[in-house]
Amino acid sequence: MERRHDIDTLRVAAFAVLILYHAGMVYVDGWGFHVKSPHVLGWVEWPMVLVNRWRMALLFLLSGITLGLALPRRSPLRWAGDRSWRLLLPLVAGIVLVVPMQAYCEARLLGTVEPGFWAFLARYLQLRPWPEAGFAGAEYGFTWNHLWYLPYLWVYSLVAIAGWAALRGTAATRARDWLCSRGRWLLWTLPPLWMMAVLVWIDPRFPSTHALADDWGNHAEYFPVFVAGLLASRGEGFWEGLVKLRWRFASVAFAAATVYMGLRVAGRVLPAEAPALLPPQAWWLVSRAAHALYWWTALLALLAWGKVLLDRPWRWLPYATEAVFPWYVLHQSLTVAAAYWLIPYDLGPVAEPLLVLIATIGGCAVLHELVIRRTPLLRPLFGLPARPRAGRAPAPAVLPARA
Repeated sequence: MERRHDIDTLRVAAFAVLILYHAGMVYVDGWGFHVKSPHVLGWVEWPMVLVNRWRMALLFLLSGITLGLALPRRSPLRWAGDRSWRLLLPLVAGIVLVVPMQAYCEARLLGTVEPGFWAFLARYLQLRPWPEAGFAGAEYGFTWNHLWYLPYLWVYSLVAIAGWAALRGTAATRARDWLCSRGRWLLWTLPPLWMMAVLVWIDPRFPSTHALADDWGNHAEYFPVFVAGLLASRGEGFWEGLVKLRWRFASVAFAAATVYMGLRVAGRVLPAEAPALLPPQAWWLVSRAAHALYWWTALLALLAWGKVLLDRPWRWLPYATEAVFPWYVLHQSLTVAAAYWLIPYDLGPVAEPLLVLIATIGGCAVLHELVIRRTPLLRPLFGLPARPRAGRAPAPAVLPARA
């Protein structure tokens, strides 16, 4: 099967969105983050809300597609070993080498630790609980912060690999082919119905934790999306139907987003005593329905238009595909550190966020190009093979898009 350049390009684009999103978290009022600036940018919230409704689902969807395209090429056992190496080693390295800076900056702003990063790091590396709970995850003795995606992807991948090994055969292949051809309407309609159920019944009972073991709300959203990508990856009928309906999916996504954002804005601007056409619970259900419909049709539209517009070998794509994993591991620590050091200078609502973004992107570019990719010992710690593959485009990063 030919290389899917559109999937690689969407992965790179999703990571660019991720970097912007995490930089924006410093400046959005009321959204918890490790470092918050006093310079609140009210307008940033609205594009972030639109993106937030599907950005992580896109990452898991692309990861499922990537795994589905690659699985038949290797034995399941070899794939499981490769996934474990490429996901767990960077996870451990990130927890020990990269994330402590975020924890230190957060703890300093909360006033729970004394100044001095190296003293903090020496205590952090003991990996024992902090009674003072001075940063997110302190009760566990360590934190993986934005790297939570890696253990989730690892677990989902192992489950998918085991299932593929157990079910592969003529009957399973026929079932998958039917689902991606005559039964593809199920892939159009069932996911938003499932997401509606998640939003109404599961999320309220299981708030997001990113702690893996008890994060049932996020599992209920992300694992089915990952499986959907796995099933649809090689379904030619699925991609043909997707491209054929691309305008419809985009139109429905736009309409659903308009309803969802309109209700959100109305909830902000209308006085509490204003008359309502429907009771609050009904508006809540309408909002969740619009959210679920927007979530899935936006994902389908991105895949469809990506297939039409992006499936070509861009000159920069091999390098960018390789850079995805290191940038993912590095970016949030650079954002948090930059904001922590710049906030005391009170540079204002334009210069400060611009400098935070420049420091994040510049730091990722310099560390990846001049340090990580040129050091065989560091490459595996950031998801890269120990030696670059001469004359070949890099294999798709195990991150989806990856963040």
